[in-house]
Amino acid sequence: MFASFSTALSAMQADSTAVDVVGNNLANLNTDGFKESNAYFYDLVNEAMGAGQTQVGFGVGMPQTIREFSQGAIQSSNGPLDAAIQGQGFFVVQNGPTTQYTRAGSFQVDLAGNLLTPTGQNVQGWTAVNGVVNTGGPISNIVVPVGSMQTPTATTSLSLNANLDASAATGATSDWSTTIQIYDSLGNSHVLTMDFQKSDVNKWTYTLSLPGTDLTSGTAGTPSQVATGTLVFNPDGTLNTPAPGSPITFDIAGLSDGANDIKGLTWNLYGAGGATGDITQYGQSSAAQANSQNGNAAAQLTQVTMGNGGQLLATYSNGTQMVVGQLAMASIRNPESLIAVGNNDYQVSALTAPPVIGAPGTGGRGTVVGGALEASNVDIATEFTNLIVLQSAYQANSKVVTTSNQLAQDTTNLIT
Repeated sequence: MFASFSTALSAMQADSTAVDVVGNNLANLNTDGFKESNAYFYDLVNEAMGAGQTQVGFGVGMPQTIREFSQGAIQSSNGPLDAAIQGQGFFVVQNGPTTQYTRAGSFQVDLAGNLLTPTGQNVQGWTAVNGVVNTGGPISNIVVPVGSMQTPTATTSLSLNANLDASAATGATSDWSTTIQIYDSLGNSHVLTMDFQKSDVNKWTYTLSLPGTDLTSGTAGTPSQVATGTLVFNPDGTLNTPAPGSPITFDIAGLSDGANDIKGLTWNLYGAGGATGDITQYGQSSAAQANSQNGNAAAQLTQVTMGNGGQLLATYSNGTQMVVGQLAMASIRNPESLIAVGNNDYQVSALTAPPVIGAPGTGGRGTVVGGALEASNVDIATEFTNLIVLQSAYQANSKVVTTSNQLAQDTTNLIT
């Protein structure tokens, strides 16, 4: 009879611990990336009585807590560097000499450009070099440009998508021109004029020129020619000459602004695959559909944002974007063995399988959604239900204690 005291007290202690677990879950209902814990009860060894015919348990052991790493809801956020994991895996952070792991992706940048968690841990990954990320190398602190200027890039390649009017008469009446803005090594822009004139059936001459003031050898008000040649078309209106794989190449020397000569400027006449030329000759008015070139002016950094896939993208004042970093992700086979160390971080234990580091979306790792956060996976309805059950269990076992106490008093009264 008196064993019922310890049996009931063990249950009350276990229920109290489980209530603490539920309370912690509810306290972190709004904690980004938080993973709930569940309390699992187990009974203690039984006592055999009456030649083994009767078994009486010794109550319940202290409950074990197991963290549930189920997916939390992905919610859009206003933080430009926020990131959410969809699927398995963890962000890797460095807390002093200790490597830790987290599902919370609310990141920020300090004055030196280091990507940090809100509590100051360095986010790990790969920093891009000239826009190229080597995810095969070791991970380190991610450093993004802060207040930097993008250096100008001289144009080395251009393309034009246009149609030349096949019904136009030969001679000056067929004249048509369009322009493309190109850049030199100083980031200054120059307007390249492309003039076309039909010289024969299925043949057009082209002349490329810059304003005379752009070249030291030029004359103000008079275009300075930098390239000329002939385009030959097939009877079906597709480009025949130059042939695929033979782009038009020319130089621009003696720029009056002191920039380097633009050498080997390539006019690509064929699109991807080279099967069909970008310039056609059909019975429609001469017109340009699109043009492109690969140069850019100097520009100020305006913003660094988190893109899908965990790429950090720098946006500049000229509208261009450049990859400046890549988040790393850790794959852990048994995440429930991790130890929570606060600040939304986890640390490996002696039972944790070695974390395997890689890029998001590889090796079974989840993907990263930019501009979003993963919400806590705590379900308030489930936790309230657990509270009611645990409260009832605690009250029931307290009744066992009072009943056992009353029986003990009655037994004592028999003696007296």
